[in-house]
Amino acid sequence: MDRSATRAWTAGDLDGVLGGWTALPGPLYRRLADALGEAVRTGDLAPGDRLPAERPLAAALAVSRATVADAYDALRGAGLAVSRRGSGTRVAALPRAALRPADGRVRGGTGAALVQRLVDGPVEVISLSVAAEGAAPEVRQALAGLLADGLEPLLAQPGYHPCGLPELRAAVADRYTGQGLPTTPEQVLVTTGATQALGLVAQLYVRRGSPVVVESPAWPGCLDALLAAGARLRRVPLDGDGVRLPAFAQALPGAALAHVTPTYHNPTGVLMSEGRRTRIAELCAREGVPLVEDLAYDTRIRDTPEPGPVARYAPAGAEVLSVGSLAKAAWGGLRIGWVRGPAAAVERLARLKALADLGSPLLDQALAARLLPGVDALRARRAETLRARLALLESLLRAELPDWRWRRPDGGGALWLELPDGADASVFARVALRHGVELVPGSATDPSGAHDAYVRLPFTLPDARLEVLAARLGRSWTAYRGTARPRPDRRAPRVPPRATPPERAEGLPRSTGGTCHN
Repeated sequence: MDRSATRAWTAGDLDGVLGGWTALPGPLYRRLADALGEAVRTGDLAPGDRLPAERPLAAALAVSRATVADAYDALRGAGLAVSRRGSGTRVAALPRAALRPADGRVRGGTGAALVQRLVDGPVEVISLSVAAEGAAPEVRQALAGLLADGLEPLLAQPGYHPCGLPELRAAVADRYTGQGLPTTPEQVLVTTGATQALGLVAQLYVRRGSPVVVESPAWPGCLDALLAAGARLRRVPLDGDGVRLPAFAQALPGAALAHVTPTYHNPTGVLMSEGRRTRIAELCAREGVPLVEDLAYDTRIRDTPEPGPVARYAPAGAEVLSVGSLAKAAWGGLRIGWVRGPAAAVERLARLKALADLGSPLLDQALAARLLPGVDALRARRAETLRARLALLESLLRAELPDWRWRRPDGGGALWLELPDGADASVFARVALRHGVELVPGSATDPSGAHDAYVRLPFTLPDARLEVLAARLGRSWTAYRGTARPRPDRRAPRVPPRATPPERAEGLPRSTGGTCHN
């Protein structure tokens, strides 16, 4: 991010640099002052930057105005801030603080707070920023097999495979072919996770100011990869069948790229139907817009069949790229992803990949090549566990928070919950953090205001942890209800949370309190 000019920080933007400040020791005002002071010393808050006024910052952080005032007093006392009548509170100029280091944040992005807390490291908080489990037992078994009989051939190689280990490229190609999408290894590029794959696609197709069609809501990490390439997002809402076709068709003309998450949508858990996949592919082909389908959030929880990739239904000549990984099915620590597409596009992506890192880690790729042929059986076994955890979390929520509403997801590892009574999920998330729960509010997935009352609640935690989570959320909600004002209704017409069969619904009708619906 360019930090050559001073900045007037809003209360919401400032949260992105504070990390898990409420988990720090000491009185609340001291925790806030320490977090702000650290941001000043690291250059995230630059000399001359204007801090938010006390009242809006207090409302955004769900603290009293006195807490913010005391924190600002502490900053001034430490020489880190100055205040002047009429110009507010600004960051002071410090020795050697004018270098303004690059902060790694994406202008217009919404994932900064989530990334910052990952960088900060673990604290005594149940973090719900990631809907993932530990490694599946199959990972250990595959690793043992690799060490027993596959290590020596790998070590005999130079180790550079910019396009990917040939065995893994062949395994990925076989998987797509088995899903009804004939694929050769030359159509597959192995990447260091799905995030890198999406970033490479964005580099290839997007220029600064290029329109890119995306779903709304959408996971911040996906959007930040597009925004980092300079994309100007055209957001399209969902219904119970996936992205809404009339709005999608209207947004396509002139776009440089379209991005969808058909299996499964993150954060809502909607599974896009076969018919919707076909129409999306046809629309993109008609407009000449490349389409990237993100299939990395593929946590399965039901036994119902899944349609094939969107690329399977694309007409001849359509440019569809399919991104996948083993992060959800096997283990997030296995940083292996891939992108499948036309061979010419994959060759161009491979050149960008080689400039980035000359190839993904070879041992990880060899492990992935052993896991991939059995990944469907692995997903099915994990689904049994997740169904039980989902049922437990739903029962706990009904007991602790009977007025919360949600739609039972088709897949993915999280509930998409609507808070009642005009609640502001961003403010509630800050209250919850003080009670030991890190939530992702809907505003991080959609800046329009249409999902400001929503939070994403993963059910991938062990049973005992889910019970602790529900109790902490109950205490957080009680505290929030005792202090918060209703959120101003700035929303556009939005998708209500309850699902009905797509053939009976234009959108998703509203659920009743404390219940979910299949």
